[in-house]
Amino acid sequence: MPRTRTYVAGMLWPDVTASRANANLRSSLWRATRTGHQVIDASTQELAIAKHIDVDIHAAATRAHQLLDMSCHCDDILTARTRADLSSDLLPEWSENEWVLVEQEQYHELRLYALEAMTERLTAAGRHGEAVASGLAAVRAEPLRESAHRVLITAHLAAGNRGAALRQFEQCRRVLLDELGLEPSQALRSLVPCHPPHPSAPEEAPQQARRVVVRHAASDVLVDGAGGR
Repeated sequence: MPRTRTYVAGMLWPDVTASRANANLRSSLWRATRTGHQVIDASTQELAIAKHIDVDIHAAATRAHQLLDMSCHCDDILTARTRADLSSDLLPEWSENEWVLVEQEQYHELRLYALEAMTERLTAAGRHGEAVASGLAAVRAEPLRESAHRVLITAHLAAGNRGAALRQFEQCRRVLLDELGLEPSQALRSLVPCHPPHPSAPEEAPQQARRVVVRHAASDVLVDGAGGR
């Protein structure tokens, strides 16, 4: 979207004076023209990315929205390229710039939901290895996100790998306990029927041995519940 030069300069260099920011912008535009490629359309009042330039974040966001649209089949974008594009955050080294924080958070959430949707689509298509790779990307991006662990566990189970599913559940349980002091939800626990019991559940009290009297002709003999004397 076109922006005035002063506004763009102020966003890119917020810690300097307006005159210094404008000077930095002029220098950057000059260096861009010396590359021999027209990447920026500039006038005295407006700046914009040249229309023939493909912006990777725009393409990644478009694919993310397609993955989240249940009316879209998306077979053509269930690729390693899509997974790679959705595995990176927006301008991660610019986190100290307040103007980009909102954009970063919005894209971070979008890409996580898209990775989870991609994992579910690949699982449904029987492409279990790719589904696990997408699920792992979602978990790496947000280890405390239970929904990411859920789709990854489901992908392992669909592939018949119950051991891997149980290990992933234990990893989720451990990180939630360590970081938040929380147990996984019942919905997540129900996916793995062989997981260890909830630690807060009271242990079943052992049955007390019963003592019975066996009548013999000569004497009475006491026998415990296990059959011993």
